[in-house]
Amino acid sequence: MLLLIALAHSRMLHAGGSDLTAPAGGGPIDVAIQWVLTSTVDARSAPLFGLLFGYGLVQLTRRHSGPDGDSARARRLIRRRGAWLVVFGAVHVVLLYSGDIIGSYGLFAVVLAGAVSWSGRRLWVVGVAALAISAAAYSVLQMMAGAGDASAAVGSNLLESALLRATALPVLPIAALTVAPAALIGIWAGRMRLLEQPDRYGPLLRRAVLIGFPVSVLGAQPVALQAAGVWTPGTSGVGVIALVVFSVTGIAGGIAFAAAIALVATRIGDRRGRVTSALVACGRRSMTFYIAQSPVWLVATEPSLLDLGGRLSVLTAVGVAIGTWVATVVIADALQRAGRRGPAEALLRHLTYRSRSRRPEPA
Repeated sequence: MLLLIALAHSRMLHAGGSDLTAPAGGGPIDVAIQWVLTSTVDARSAPLFGLLFGYGLVQLTRRHSGPDGDSARARRLIRRRGAWLVVFGAVHVVLLYSGDIIGSYGLFAVVLAGAVSWSGRRLWVVGVAALAISAAAYSVLQMMAGAGDASAAVGSNLLESALLRATALPVLPIAALTVAPAALIGIWAGRMRLLEQPDRYGPLLRRAVLIGFPVSVLGAQPVALQAAGVWTPGTSGVGVIALVVFSVTGIAGGIAFAAAIALVATRIGDRRGRVTSALVACGRRSMTFYIAQSPVWLVATEPSLLDLGGRLSVLTAVGVAIGTWVATVVIADALQRAGRRGPAEALLRHLTYRSRSRRPEPA
């Protein structure tokens, strides 16, 4: 998941920037890589994050209220944790990166903490409605990105850039709308223990992979072909439809990624080598190492620092993203071997549970 997010964020280093439909130029290899990333990563990694977040809310509820479902105490805990995630996200935006998603998931938890106890039918009905609304919201955000100046995300110095990033905070409710569908699906999957029992749900997971990836890739083509410089919409209306299809089918990609990972984990079982153990360590500290990627983008794009925003080729930008992710995995493995939690997870846990007289044992 964090590798996919790093690849998605690498866009800010090449000429395409935050506008998903803008070609980055370069040679045939650069064009091919951009087409692949737009087809398989952009707007497909965020739904994976959302699905796992919703799944985690169910696990948290189960841990604090037993197997019979939600309780008032668990809902209060989810809302308190969500409120702190909003704070984390706001600080992340101002100090490091305007495209934060932590705050969006925090706002979802504050507003829809009770969704963990909804019936399956209600989850799907609300999820479909949220998908329609979020697709429209996503299209608006993308059109804003396309209409904006590529240099507007940074100022002439670090303080000016921080103030510019702070102007993105009012967009948080819209961003929260875009994460709701995947998070609600994650809650449904968590209630079924879909990822925890891949042996039982193997056929369903395989269908999710075999159907989800083709739907996701095909639905991305109206945008991916624009990013590759192959096709241009004849009218603005066609461009909006392309973005809506791109957003809606991204959910299928997120589901397919989650299902594929579950199937691979089943094959691995207890045979964990050094690489698998390091990936597990990074996953257990996912918020820490999601945030840890942001200083790289800050240093790389700030005019007062390296000033590389929009200057690298797609191939080089992808290399920076992969290198950043590998470094975080290595550090996570070192923390695991030292028996230490991720700093962000430790702080969030402290803030969430400090008002409780008794802290629950880790799951």
